[in-house]
Amino acid sequence: MNETEKAIPEVTIETVARCLYKETQRYGFQQVDYLRFANQLLDMAMRNGHKDTLINGESATRHPLEPLRMPLEGNDVRIREFEAPKDRELFAKWVADKKGRYFLLSTITAKTLGIDEVIDGEQNILGIITLADATPIGMMAFLDYDQCQRKAELRKLIGEIQYRGRGFAKKATRLWIDYGISSWGLKKIYLNTLDTNFRNIRLNEELGFKVEGILRNESYFEGEYHDILRMALLTE
Repeated sequence: MNETEKAIPEVTIETVARCLYKETQRYGFQQVDYLRFANQLLDMAMRNGHKDTLINGESATRHPLEPLRMPLEGNDVRIREFEAPKDRELFAKWVADKKGRYFLLSTITAKTLGIDEVIDGEQNILGIITLADATPIGMMAFLDYDQCQRKAELRKLIGEIQYRGRGFAKKATRLWIDYGISSWGLKKIYLNTLDTNFRNIRLNEELGFKVEGILRNESYFEGEYHDILRMALLTE
């Protein structure tokens, strides 16, 4: 079996199925609708001659040999060091909306972290995403950096709403992954996220992450229980 024919892991299939089930439940699907829907999926797959392919043919990272130092330079984005207290006000503004508050949610304790806990945490590595003209638009972080185990949790946030959905997060994340590998010696980078929709899973897979599992009803956040999706990138 060659690279393009590898079966998608069972845990990924389950994750996608759970996402789809959640959306169809909200729409009002009944049991008979799921049977009809499954038949439609099979029919379309057969009709279109569906074949598994690599996601955009892209590898996860460039695995740079030389340690990278901030500012990290990309085509459209840069990442500079977090400068407290100057950047604290920006950070506070960015985590004010719902997407921003996800950034502060501790997936270990299921409690919301304080801004200063993130900024002052000795095991947290922070960076500010900027445009080429130095306009700050968001944050990158490695939380709970474990020097012994060489692993950390990656978090990303485009705080300026007008720049969301334009590819800046993906470009910044590639830079940040390279930085973590080359400068901090990370062997495992993982994500814990409430965002279990198709787009989020696909985006993380394009960056080299693979689904490790779902923690069901793991976090109570803003009045309801949420699943936590766990994905990880092994750098060797």
